[in-house]
Amino acid sequence: MRDTYLFTSESVSEGHPDKVADQISDAVVDLFIGRDPEARVACETLVTTNRIVLAGEVRCRDGVTPTIDDIEQAARETVKKIGYEQHGFHWQYADFACHLHGQSAHIAMGVDESGNKDEGAGDQGIMFGYATDETPDLMPATLYYSHRILERLAADRHSGAAPFLEPDAKSQVTLAYEKEMPVRATALVVSTQHAKGADQAMLRDYVKAIFAEIMPEGWLPGDDSIFVNPTGLFEIGGPDGDAGLTGRKIIVDTYGGAAPHGGGAFSGKDPTKVDRSAAYVSRYLAKNIVAAGLARRATIQLSYAIGIAEPLSLYVDLHGTEQDGVSAARLEEILPQLVRLTPKGIRTHLGLNKPIYLPTAAYGHFGRKAEGDLFTWEKTDLVDQLKQAF
Repeated sequence: MRDTYLFTSESVSEGHPDKVADQISDAVVDLFIGRDPEARVACETLVTTNRIVLAGEVRCRDGVTPTIDDIEQAARETVKKIGYEQHGFHWQYADFACHLHGQSAHIAMGVDESGNKDEGAGDQGIMFGYATDETPDLMPATLYYSHRILERLAADRHSGAAPFLEPDAKSQVTLAYEKEMPVRATALVVSTQHAKGADQAMLRDYVKAIFAEIMPEGWLPGDDSIFVNPTGLFEIGGPDGDAGLTGRKIIVDTYGGAAPHGGGAFSGKDPTKVDRSAAYVSRYLAKNIVAAGLARRATIQLSYAIGIAEPLSLYVDLHGTEQDGVSAARLEEILPQLVRLTPKGIRTHLGLNKPIYLPTAAYGHFGRKAEGDLFTWEKTDLVDQLKQAF
């Protein structure tokens, strides 16, 4: 790594059109898995001016399959919770169309257990997990602060503390790194949708105060490197200003560009899809490695073939930050002994066959607090076993 450099990550709010789509798709996943833990869901959502469109494949046990009305209600309630009651996009009045259909029998044949055949992966693909000691959550600092800024704006909007805010927003944080650790911000950006006629100077002062609260003391850049709604007005936003699609914010969902990303999105997919479950277990393993003090940074890659249970490969990269006596090759031997890395093994270990996915669909799937059934892949319960292995 270079001794000094700048790095940038962005985040988007729950009201960003792509995140609206992600949340609707995950609300559908939760709806189906809540009825049948073995349900299969691959739900894509399109949102645009007063229109919500669902497409994809589903499978559920007879007698508990959600109806179209159930699905529509889940979608509208999700939009209502986000806070869209605008002329151009309203939870109650937007047109709704559902084009979900049954799962392909050929895909089901590869995934399902039968006879001596273990449950196979729902698709081929590569998945990555990452952890770094830059923050207490073991996440890249640029993304960590980008998320926290928007979470604070959303909290103020929902509470009424900032009634001039509307749901759509984006943030961007650029940090200076020295000796691989962040030391200060060199640029901060927020673009937020606002009520018609909102005072721009007041809005800028409000966002600057949020920056000062969220960023560590002494990290704020000068005024000429703080940008709040740099285009000017931002009254038309959300799906009315720009169409949203499931799966278009995968870097926001993961590590802000600080680590590789596999080919697939997470939202809208049940946990037999390794795009989701294997990315979660990769983060879990990487986080436990760093939490155990074996390395300051860790990247893990898994790969799968559709219908095959065991991963085709497991790769560990410690980026030259490992402690004496620790090796990536040894970890590649140890990790499959701690967690069985088949789709079923991952789901069982992390408890993924539950309606836990809607909370993941905004402000990142990683770096969140493990509470009960939620964000189990953020637990550090392998630390002792990893330490003992070395």
